[in-house]
Amino acid sequence: MASLITMDDLSNEDILAILDDAEILLPVARGQAYLPLLQGKLLGNLFFEPSTRTRMSFETAMKRLGGDVINLGDVSSSSVVKGETLYDTIRMVDGYVDIIAMRHPRQGAAQYASDSAEVPILNGGDGAGHHPTQTLLDLFTIRQAHGTIEGLNVALVGDLRFGRTVHSLSHALVRFGCSLTLVSPDSLRMPSEIIDDLQVLGATITQTEDLAAAIPSADVIYMTRIQKERFPDEDEYQRVAGVFKLAAADLAPAKGSMIVMHPLPRVDEIAPDVDATVHARYFEQAFNGVVTRMALICRLLGITVPQTIDTGNGGES
Repeated sequence: MASLITMDDLSNEDILAILDDAEILLPVARGQAYLPLLQGKLLGNLFFEPSTRTRMSFETAMKRLGGDVINLGDVSSSSVVKGETLYDTIRMVDGYVDIIAMRHPRQGAAQYASDSAEVPILNGGDGAGHHPTQTLLDLFTIRQAHGTIEGLNVALVGDLRFGRTVHSLSHALVRFGCSLTLVSPDSLRMPSEIIDDLQVLGATITQTEDLAAAIPSADVIYMTRIQKERFPDEDEYQRVAGVFKLAAADLAPAKGSMIVMHPLPRVDEIAPDVDATVHARYFEQAFNGVVTRMALICRLLGITVPQTIDTGNGGES
């Protein structure tokens, strides 16, 4: 696997192997063990859009494994403002590092970067396109909670039109036999071409605007933010802003094992009182970005994760 641009770059076996490696690496991600598998390796973080979790978790993943990171920094202080092309930026950084993590506002930019670079490219989000590393941490979180990622009923809620997280996640879930309930306003429905792809894979899909009706049967409720920055029209955004809000009281009919996830940042779509319920998993989900990206970087660089890790307390993980 040279790069990870979309989930199509991974087989189901690849996905499960990465999740297994991530499970092994949990003590390292938590700082309970030191395992310098990436010593001498350098990651280039190229983020042309704002990011907190994705950028920081890539950096943490690299450093927890003994590697190091260089960051593009603020785009406004880079040569991009002088007119440097993405091709030239990628070719330049390609000579500095062993692997590149990139986020870009233009859909397809990650594939273009992969075609331009000799080192592996990790797509950290390309416009409204794909976000496969987020999908891996989402799958890891779901498997932690349910013991499996197969055959679950997952409700994807909110901005399904522009939300790259749900575009990538929906494909992966369907490949593992999950049923999808797509909850969105009509103007933010999942793009028809993605629905077509999912149905070709044999997906069971329900589309609705009724979040309350989806809660009792859901194993996972995956909330998303209505992304103001993706709307070309301010009026269109205002018509749908705040349309779905989940509070603790709304979860009364939910299964005890149901989990609430969110790729973050949240605005007002999940009330703070949900945080204290047994269902909330979004902060653990954010932490899982470190361990899954650790496993993924190792795989792309051809580095084998050991099957056991000494945590220094007389036992192994």
